[in-house]
Amino acid sequence: MKRLIVFLSIITSSIFVFAQEKEKEVVTEKYKVEGNCGMCKKRIENAAFVKGVKRAEWDKTSHELTVVYKPSKTNSEAILGAVAKAGHSSDKVQATEKDYKNLPECCQYKDNVCND
Repeated sequence: MKRLIVFLSIITSSIFVFAQEKEKEVVTEKYKVEGNCGMCKKRIENAAFVKGVKRAEWDKTSHELTVVYKPSKTNSEAILGAVAKAGHSSDKVQATEKDYKNLPECCQYKDNVCND
């Protein structure tokens, strides 16, 4: 009987440890990403949604991109690299001048302020 109780205790505790490790598989990070308007928001969020990203949301007022992703599938460099490729610089990765110039005039955050 004691063996059965010890065995069940071990099984139960290992299930709890496994469940806690599963929660750590997803991280949430915030980055400063330049943009102006609703079109920028859509473009930034779409670009940030690379494989492994569960949620990407950019706030137009604070210019903050919140990303929830699995570190086993992607990393911040890949996410922000994709955003930079779409023309939007972040606090970690700068967009090339070519990618920036491909943005619509309203979205060129270095030169213009969009009223959207």
